[in-house]
Amino acid sequence: MKWLASRLFWGLILIGGGLLLLLSNLGIIEITAPIWSLVFLVASIGFLSVFISERENWWALIPGMVLLALAAITYLNFAYPEIRGELTGVIILGSIGLSFIFVYLVNRENWWAIIPAGVMLTIAAVAGLSNIISGFDTGGIFFLGLGLTFLIVAVLPSHRGELRWAFIPGGILTVMGLLILVALGQWINIIGPSVLIFLGVFLIYRSFLKRS
Repeated sequence: MKWLASRLFWGLILIGGGLLLLLSNLGIIEITAPIWSLVFLVASIGFLSVFISERENWWALIPGMVLLALAAITYLNFAYPEIRGELTGVIILGSIGLSFIFVYLVNRENWWAIIPAGVMLTIAAVAGLSNIISGFDTGGIFFLGLGLTFLIVAVLPSHRGELRWAFIPGGILTVMGLLILVALGQWINIIGPSVLIFLGVFLIYRSFLKRS
């Protein structure tokens, strides 16, 4: 797997990609969506291999996950044109959020990665709900997601007591989100129990951490 992280390999990949793009721009060949999807997939595997070969290269997770998402989006838009555009933002933002979660899981000292992860996943959720529910005001979801992100940072088991400052923005944003959601009327009947379920799952997760 080390050859995937070598300069020679990436040099050849860049030359090959440049030649394909040049030939496409000159109208000599036509690069179809499946080919672009394969190119993104190979590039993603390359970055992920950089991380696998050396865990200290956690930064490679971010472009690796983004390129993997681009490969999936390119293929989905080709195979299922009826969903074109609806899932693009959700998949891209979600992949970025997941990459930052992996950055934290690889090294618990990277607690800061929880913040961009929460922000990206929150925006992905907002984008997804906007596509699913027409006219739904997602402002409350946005503030609630940011608030929960900071609250999670505040109670991280490996930094207990060191990140208490996160309770302040977390509490403020969560209250703002709940107030906006309450104003949504009937949707609070769905969102309220969902929040309780999320908190319950989080408490169970914390209990397993203490046992281990």
